[in-house]
Amino acid sequence: MSDTDDVLAGVGSRLRRIRKEREVTLAALSEVTGISVSTLSRLESGLRRPSLELLLPIAQAHQVPLDELVGAPPVGDPRVRAKPVVRHGRTYLPLTRQPGGLQAFKILIPRGRSEPEPRTHEGYEWIYVLAGRLRLVLGEHDVVLTAGEAAEFDTRVPHWFGSTGEGPVEFLSLFGPQGERMHVRARPGKG
Repeated sequence: MSDTDDVLAGVGSRLRRIRKEREVTLAALSEVTGISVSTLSRLESGLRRPSLELLLPIAQAHQVPLDELVGAPPVGDPRVRAKPVVRHGRTYLPLTRQPGGLQAFKILIPRGRSEPEPRTHEGYEWIYVLAGRLRLVLGEHDVVLTAGEAAEFDTRVPHWFGSTGEGPVEFLSLFGPQGERMHVRARPGKG
């Protein structure tokens, strides 16, 4: 028996249970839905395969979501199980599961000062510092962002970010390869 057959096999008993809980007769349900008493009876006993055309008016009559009638499986666990990736001493925790489009990462950079090597690529990035101090070199700007500060920029502008050397830094990065933009801006400050 397939998963679909398993789901459909349980519809009849759910239909009967919901109708009886509401103390509605087959005749009364027939009157409201326009479905014959014999068809409703066969649905409840499992002798008639349920269809959308039959289930929608029944769901409306009982004022329940269609999911309740068919016993749809529960929604999967929404938590993202981030698997850290370490590259060049930096730890990246992906926070999005879908490939392409906007990507979110939590990035941890250990304490240590390194020489900036600005790079460019297509896209748009937004960063938000969670803890520590993040040095951001963006074009002609060289700024330090602290916890609670954010910046956004076009990644076609030469850019680099890293620890200031005073301690580790932890931040969120949202990157859109097609140039998606955020709506939070940080002005360059005194670094």
